[in-house]
Amino acid sequence: MTRPMQAPDPTAAIRAKALGLGFDAVGFAPAAASAQAKAGLEAFLAAGMQGDMGWMAANADRRADPQVLWPDARSVIVLAVNYGPDHDPRGNLARGETGNLSVYARNRDYHDTIKKRLKALGRWMCESFGGDCKVFVDTAPVMEKPLAQQAGLGWQGKHTNLVSREHGSWLFLGAVFTTLELSPDGAESDHCGGCRACLDACPTAAFPAPYRLDARRCISYLTIEHKGHIPAEFRAAMGNRIYGCDDCLAVCPWNKFASATREADFVARADLTAPLLADLARLDDAGFRARFAGSPVKRIGRDRFVRNVLVAIGNAGAPALADEAKALADDASPLVRAMAAWALRRLLPAAEFAALAPARASCETDAAVAAEWSLS
Repeated sequence: MTRPMQAPDPTAAIRAKALGLGFDAVGFAPAAASAQAKAGLEAFLAAGMQGDMGWMAANADRRADPQVLWPDARSVIVLAVNYGPDHDPRGNLARGETGNLSVYARNRDYHDTIKKRLKALGRWMCESFGGDCKVFVDTAPVMEKPLAQQAGLGWQGKHTNLVSREHGSWLFLGAVFTTLELSPDGAESDHCGGCRACLDACPTAAFPAPYRLDARRCISYLTIEHKGHIPAEFRAAMGNRIYGCDDCLAVCPWNKFASATREADFVARADLTAPLLADLARLDDAGFRARFAGSPVKRIGRDRFVRNVLVAIGNAGAPALADEAKALADDASPLVRAMAAWALRRLLPAAEFAALAPARASCETDAAVAAEWSLS
């Protein structure tokens, strides 16, 4: 390890370099654990609110404390890029025959864009000031949001996401851990006040209390992280949300100060702004991979994605879409077959569904799918 240079303090130069690389906000914090964040993580895991995300519990000690993750780290530089939309994304929710993707997933995968910049900044820092660096953007157990609050970029709102007075709720975060001793910025204070707009906006009541999220009820979790059948109690509330949910972010009053992103990688692609559900339902694996090449959507795979699309088809109230569900009733994936049956139950006249159901249920090899065809 090279010996870090202690003088002069390079924070101003690092901030200028980061802004020059395209970051919209930069903050500095000690590489130290936040007692409040650690306690929050422990309570979250103890309640099982992580659902299928076993990786959160597996790395809890490193996630809770930067010093456990990398004992040599002395400072953390938290960096943010604005991905703000140019319109209120909730407007798409009323367009039932189209799918709604979370704003962050309508173009390039932010991991790729931001990691390149983080690496460029880290190399420049080591060359200019010595020391060692490690860069992270969802690639290691790092609690970026508490670190961002410590670094003054914003505060964790009642929806548990970062809120910025300048950028509202629309920020991607990355971090550079360094062995350099850097002057920290002051932590940002909470400015939510008595507002509970984000809590009231959640379609599935995923917030048992302010500042607490039960991921098992969250549409973002259900459509992205959850690998199994989506519980019946949440399907209607999903509406046409086929990848993620922005409701708690979009409703935040602090977004009145936000601006549309300047980053071309994050400006929504026309074909992902309000894609037709019928087109998405017809995607096979090759078609899915081609359409979502370079997109964060690609990582959930075709089967989970079409599962989500069929939930939206079932919620669309458009009988014409029943043919798309029928075409998927014999799909190789049980996830797809189950939601095809559920969608048909909602779209077809009761007598027509009842005529199909017994034969379908009797020849189905997957118990969960057979249950969807059951008339009981």
